[in-house]
Parts: sequence; structure tokens; C-alpha cells
Amino acid sequence: MATNNTIRQLSVFMENREGRLDEVLHVLAEANVNIVALSLADTSDYGMLRMIVSEPEKGRNVLKEAGITSMLTEVVALRVPHAVGSLSAAMHQIVEGNINIEYMYAFANGADAAAVLKCDNPEKAIDILQTSGFDVYDSDEAYHANR
Repeated sequence: MATNNTIRQLSVFMENREGRLDEVLHVLAEANVNIVALSLADTSDYGMLRMIVSEPEKGRNVLKEAGITSMLTEVVALRVPHAVGSLSAAMHQIVEGNINIEYMYAFANGADAAAVLKCDNPEKAIDILQTSGFDVYDSDEAYHANR
């Protein structure tokens, strides 16, 4: 069985209004919390900001102090080579293992790329990926990627 290499994603559900994203990012910057990767999905009324940050607990705490609701979610950060078909091959293994991916976003880190996966069984996904020859970032690597 794989070692638990899940990482913690900081998520902020926020109303879609002018300046709200700036407010969230400013709070994190003032606390010296670095954003490694992010995804922002929105509708006309609200947005979901998902981030991998250098210090997830600290990020959640400073946002809470600023009156901004956030939560931490366990995700998998898959490492794949920057090569055609790498992500496809990894996703094929996930599908074959009957793992459901709720959402995914990606970031580049030098010669590697990474896909952040929110899935229904992260531990099983990690085990499948590692058994298939893929790697996942541990928290130290993920929280400090590109530094």
C-alpha cells in the first residue's frame, strides 16, 4: 500500500464581486503564504478558488481572522514528465482502477508537470499511480514547488 502522500488544498468559496479575489490574495500575501498553484471557477454569483499554498493551515487561519471562510481538502498532486501522452497514461490507470475524479487542475514545475486531483479515494489513487510507475508530490515538494 502507498504511503499517504495526499496534500492539503486551501479552498475559498466567495461571492463574485469586484475586489473579492484581490482581498483573498492580499490576506495570504500579507501573511507570507505563497501560492504554488490555483484554480478559479466562477458563475455569475459565486466563485470557488482552489489553491496549493506553502502553508495550508496558516492560510486557512489568516483567512478566518480576516472573516473569509475557507476549508482544507485532501488532494493528490500527480507528477508527470513534460511529454506527450504522460497525463493520458496516468488518467487511464485511474479510470482502470475505478477512481472517480471530481476535478483537476495543473501546474508546471521545471521538467515535470503536475495535476492536482480531487478524487473519491485519494489513497487508492496514489497506490494505483505509484504501482503503475507514476509519482506523486509529497507535501514538502508540493507546498514549495517552483521555489
